[in-house]
Amino acid sequence: MQFPITRMRRLRRTEAMRSLVRETHLRPSALIYPLFVCPGEGVRRSISSMPGVFNLSIDEAVKEAEQCAELGIGGLLLFGLPSEKDEVGSGAYAADGIVQQGLRALKANRKLDSLVQIADVCLCEYTSHGHCGVLTRDGDHVHVENDASLPLLAKIAASLAEAGADIIAPSDMMDGRVAAMREAMDAAGKHDTPILSYAAKFASAFYGPFREAADSTPQAGDRRGYQMDAANTREAMREIEIDIAEGADMLLMKPAGPYLDIIRAARDRFDLPLGAYQVSGEYSMLHAAFERGWLDRNRAMLESLLSIRRAGADFIVTYFAKDAAKLLG
Repeated sequence: MQFPITRMRRLRRTEAMRSLVRETHLRPSALIYPLFVCPGEGVRRSISSMPGVFNLSIDEAVKEAEQCAELGIGGLLLFGLPSEKDEVGSGAYAADGIVQQGLRALKANRKLDSLVQIADVCLCEYTSHGHCGVLTRDGDHVHVENDASLPLLAKIAASLAEAGADIIAPSDMMDGRVAAMREAMDAAGKHDTPILSYAAKFASAFYGPFREAADSTPQAGDRRGYQMDAANTREAMREIEIDIAEGADMLLMKPAGPYLDIIRAARDRFDLPLGAYQVSGEYSMLHAAFERGWLDRNRAMLESLLSIRRAGADFIVTYFAKDAAKLLG
């Protein structure tokens, strides 16, 4: 049927009408808020490249988590800033590691029962060299050793599960890491702790502000030898297939906005719960436009999140979680 019989604008006349026929919805329970936990007490240290985001001591992280629970946010994704670093990132799997301490404090607070506690598994925040695995050097050349890194990553996963993590989220991009973590957690009696695999994590320029937040900039070389090439869709699907075969229970795409096609391809092909991480660079880029008055803050924020949901993500890790939840409340 053609105009004037068909008029598409009929269903757009009012907010009530638009809401009734809306195809994709945002809700606070589908948002995950990242937290950067650091040593100390009463610490709330601003991150210059990420307005409104902070390094938080555990007591301050608990306060932040309480706000998230009150807003109906679905969960937290925890990253740690250790007091000391070494070549093998031993602070990542220490029983008294900063994230392990944070998990215990969060789990002890009954006000936070509605929040799913997700623990990132990687070595980059904990190693003195800033890479995601065991490093070898040959002059100016550095190489991250895949197989030698797997036992350490497995130890991290088991340690975080023991500390109370509801979900383990490996972001290191070593081959075989999901199977190694599943085996280690099962051996520790954590059969019911699921793995949310960063199955398709691209070597992206959009991670820049995160490296300030997590103090994880590589001291030499870069991560393109183990994170994915931005040009490759088919390879991303292979990565996901392998992680599922190794025991991944959930999938996470990273970054989100510049890779909406990857999210859609994964959603069309795989049935596992699927999330996307709206990374630091996406957040900071939008904030820069907000501060200059170039974009309407609330509308652009929600539109960016809606696009990720529309592409197929069931949930979104985003630094906008609290602000978006207040608007969606």
